[in-house]
Amino acid sequence: MDLISLPVIIDKEKIDGRYRLVVATAKRARALYMGAQPMRVSKVKKLTTLALEEVASCAVRILTGEAAIKAREEAKKLSYEGMIDEARQKEALPEDLTEIEKDLKVYLHKKSERDSKQNIDKIFTEEGSG
Repeated sequence: MDLISLPVIIDKEKIDGRYRLVVATAKRARALYMGAQPMRVSKVKKLTTLALEEVASCAVRILTGEAAIKAREEAKKLSYEGMIDEARQKEALPEDLTEIEKDLKVYLHKKSERDSKQNIDKIFTEEGSG
């Protein structure tokens, strides 16, 4: 059954118009593309069609009014907290990098000294043997 070619029957109490249906379907399709798990088993292959099926069958909850505003604020808060955590991790990272850089400089300095001693020994052993 091709859902797109048939008229989409929706529950008017849960979805109050075609615009809301389209917006909800677009958001659900994006979530599916980003890796969200389908809410129902379907034979369709396209994620956009699956999203439309899920929204039309009310498998996906659509928030409106105050509930939508609260959910959006919570999502912003969660993403804000996530950004703060990332910033804290980035602040801690330079300290670790400076320690690694110091160790690397010491290693490279010792290696260059060792290589230069080997080159000097090599020069003198070649001249002495020749």
